Parts: sequence; structure tokens; C-alpha cells
Amino acid sequence: MILLYLFIIILAFYVAWNLGANDVANSMGTSVGSKAITLKQALIIAGILEFTGAVFFGQNVSTTLATEVINPRQFLDQPNLLLIGMISVLISCGLWLQIATKYGLPVASSHAVVASISGFSLLAIGVNSVNWNNILIIALAWLFIPLISGIISALFYLGLNRYILLAKNPFFTIREWIPWLSTIVFSLFGIIVLPKILINPFFAQIPLPIHDSAIILGGIASIIFTIATWKRLERIKIEVNEKLEVKTEQQGLEKIMAGFQVLSACFVAFAHGSNDVGNAIAPLAVTSYILKTQTVPIVGFQVPYWILILGGIGIVVGLSIHGKNVISTVGEKIILLQPSSGFSAEIATATTVLLASRLGLPVSTSHALVGGVLGIGIAQNWRKIEFSTVKSVILAWVITVPIAAAIAMIIFKILSLILRVI
Repeated sequence: MILLYLFIIILAFYVAWNLGANDVANSMGTSVGSKAITLKQALIIAGILEFTGAVFFGQNVSTTLATEVINPRQFLDQPNLLLIGMISVLISCGLWLQIATKYGLPVASSHAVVASISGFSLLAIGVNSVNWNNILIIALAWLFIPLISGIISALFYLGLNRYILLAKNPFFTIREWIPWLSTIVFSLFGIIVLPKILINPFFAQIPLPIHDSAIILGGIASIIFTIATWKRLERIKIEVNEKLEVKTEQQGLEKIMAGFQVLSACFVAFAHGSNDVGNAIAPLAVTSYILKTQTVPIVGFQVPYWILILGGIGIVVGLSIHGKNVISTVGEKIILLQPSSGFSAEIATATTVLLASRLGLPVSTSHALVGGVLGIGIAQNWRKIEFSTVKSVILAWVITVPIAAAIAMIIFKILSLILRVI
């Protein structure tokens, strides 16, 4: 029993490792592609925030994947069948993510885990074992997330371009806009995330209501960031005035926007950790529950924090060792990005994914980011979009569902036969 438990933990860590290696591009690809930060800086920032998002905001999605993709009541009399199935899910997802990462394809890990869970369940119990209503909701989210993200990023970029980048006196204009941009970014994060985090017992000693605390923390962060950006703006203005070139002025503006892009990339990293950690740890949470209680988790199931932490660590290790391949695909091979356009894409991505995490929907962060980058490309000039890269990315998304389901079904059948013999 202990060896089996240890084996499952290692499998979950393996999936989280591959998830981090593949999906780090979702948070940092555009920042590296626009040259706002280096690859090394991206990996450090992503590591910290992916882990934080997984631990503090990953509960809802993990619970959805553990108990709402299939109908656990169908396994009440056969908990070991569900145990074998979730082991199959871990192996299937880990293998497919590793293959995709090797070829630099930003596949959707949410596709892989939902398809794997549904696939083994269909083989084990039948059609009634799958919660088709929830599958429909998740599938619709997969379809609409890139569209919503693309619309938000395009509108945001068009606004930046019109009111700041093309202004007659851009340095004066951007100085006036810095507090507003800071407020927008921190407000989005504060409204969606902080109330959920602050209900954690760790923050129980704060002597203020949750929403008041969120407003105060967001306000303080916005003021600090605004002052720091103003100081940076003054330094850049001096450099530009010494050269007196229009091109240099544009580069100076993009240097200011690079600071906002790094900030938005941090929120995307947090969003990714919060949503995608469930893809790695939900099967572990179910198997752990079954091994301890010999029953199937149904109502009121909560993923233990040690499992969230394990998933967060696995993501960080994976992205730090193998994350550079997919960063190149998303950040540099769809369309050339400037910090202003990268910032717009990441704001859209963070907003859509964090809302999905708040609702417990296992969406694809790669869907959101690729949709955001495409929105920028359409807003600028759709002819500059590398559609060959887009086609390969979309193809990877589409084939993930049947491949992951098939692998899970094959592994489930093999494990069932082996365990019967034993």
C-alpha cells in the first residue's frame, strides 16, 4: 500500500513537471518574445508566482476535476476501479505533455486531463459515468476563452495605441496614464483573486473585512508601482532628450510599457498556477482519498494543501528545466511583439483565466494567451500573423483530446488485467 501511494505521488509530480515545462510559455512567452525580460528572469518570476497561485488559488479547479468531470457515484461499489482509472490519467497526461514539450507545442493540459478522465470512465463503467453537462460547460469555456481573450487584448491595445503611443506629447500623456494603468492591473487582480485568498486561515488575523483588506492592499501596491514607474520615466526622458530621435522616443515608451508587461506576466503566472495545477493533482487527490478511506470522494471534497504544494513544486521544477522550448513558440513564432502589445495580451489572459479559476472551470491558459496574441495581430495587421504556427498550435489542441483519451483507456485496460492477475 505504501509503495503504491509513493508511486502515485511520483506520477503526479511527473505530470506537474511536464505541465510546468509545457505551460510556462502561457505566463512568460510574450514577455520574453517582446524582450521585456530575459529567459532566466522569466523562469525565476514564473517559478515564484506559479507556486503561489497553485497553493492559494488552485482549490476550486482541482475539486472540479476530481469530482465533477465524471459521476463518482457510479464508482461507489468499486472504488478500486476509480483508483486504477486515476493512475491511468496521470500516466496518460504525463506522457502526452512530455511528447508535446519535446516538439515545442503548447498543448492544453486541461484537454488532456479531462479527456483522460472521460476516456477511462467510459471504458470502465459506460456512458452514464461521465457528467456530460459539466463536460459541455468545460468545452464551451474552451471555445470561448480564446475569443474573449482576443477581444479584450485587441481593444486594450487599440486604446493604448490611440491614447498613449500615438499621442502628440507621448511622454506627458503616458505620465498621466501611469496611475490609471496601475489601478486597472491591480484592480483586476484584487477583485478576482484577493477575496478568495484572504479567506484562507493563514490571513485570519487581519482585523479588517476581506474586501476592505483587498482594496487597501491593491491600492498600496498600485501607488508604489506608480511612483516607481514615474521615476523610471524621468530617467528614460533624459536619455531620449539627449538623442532627439523619434525612433528613440518610441523605444523609450516601450521601455515604460515593459514594466507593465512584466507586471501583467506575473499575474498570468499566478493565474496559470491557479488553474492548471488541478490537471496534475486532482487524480492524486482522488487516489489519496480512496487509499485512506476505501470510499469514493463525493460531496464536500477538499484537496489537501500538501497536494497543492506538491503540484506547485512540480510545476516550478519542470518549467525551470525544460520550459524554454514552448516559450519560443508562443512568444516569438506567432507575431513579433512589443512590450505594449505583450502587456495587452497578458492582461486579457490573466483576466479570463483568473475568472475561470474563480468559477472552478479547468480552462486552457494556452488558449487564452494564443487568443490574446492573435487579437493583437488582428488589431495591428493580420497579414503579419504566422498562420503556420497558429495552425500547428490549434492542431495540437485538437488532437490532444482523442490521443489523451485513447492512451488513458489503453493504460487502464493494461493495469486492470495486470492487477487481476496479481
